[in-house]
Amino acid sequence: MSRRDFLRLAGASVIGATGLGAYSTLIETQWVDIERVTVRSPLLPSAFDGLRIAQLSDIHLFPYTELNLVEHAVAEIQAWRPDLVALTGDYVYTDPEAAFDLAPVLARLNPTHGIVAVLGNHDLWTDDRIVTRGFEQSGIPMLRNQAITLTQSQQQLQIVGLDDAWQGQPNLNAALETVSREGPVLLLQHEPDVIENYVHNPRVMLQLSGHSHAGQVRIPGVGAPALPYLAKKYSQGLYQVQQAQVYTNRGLGVTALPVRFACRPEVTFLTLTSA
Repeated sequence: MSRRDFLRLAGASVIGATGLGAYSTLIETQWVDIERVTVRSPLLPSAFDGLRIAQLSDIHLFPYTELNLVEHAVAEIQAWRPDLVALTGDYVYTDPEAAFDLAPVLARLNPTHGIVAVLGNHDLWTDDRIVTRGFEQSGIPMLRNQAITLTQSQQQLQIVGLDDAWQGQPNLNAALETVSREGPVLLLQHEPDVIENYVHNPRVMLQLSGHSHAGQVRIPGVGAPALPYLAKKYSQGLYQVQQAQVYTNRGLGVTALPVRFACRPEVTFLTLTSA
């Protein structure tokens, strides 16, 4: 190869790397993907057939994720008009006080059955008390081994929020003691892989999770070079695990490096239906 050819190749490589870097940091991190998912389950009571749930996860507000991205996601959810909004943890990254900026934006959502939330590992690593206070100050309940009951036409669906599996002490049995023994269970649990700890309970129908970010970077034909603890098996999308299913959201924000490649930030619209 001549020196001139080498310099041309080197120049093209630099330009390509620069362009890829700009795309992965400036474009894809802001390019929200709306995932529309139908979850079919024979456990779902007929009264809840067609229940619409919007899921947001792993926002990690500040310094990489700004409020304008959250506001865009909220506007998309408002336009879809879900019955329930599920928030599955990691609202902050390094500053727990960011919850006081985030929660009022999320509280603009007004679904029929309300908003429910659980904590993620970053929320506990910073200060879970501050994060919880920020959300509850805006009227968003933080479920921590607690449950609420949805009732339609005398049929019930239990919404169970568990403590973070990495840093906390999740306890499904304790949560179920707070509600009646009727109706299947919809779990909110930040880390997806722990679904295998809960499927021994035949009432568990669906678990909504985040945590993985799906790796943030996915190489075509290969997948994610790295995935976090407790999100290596069920890293994105919908999976069947015995009688239950788990859906893993790719998250809205980023951590470690402010990049995404072939792994767009996600807002999930789930429709539940009886099989």
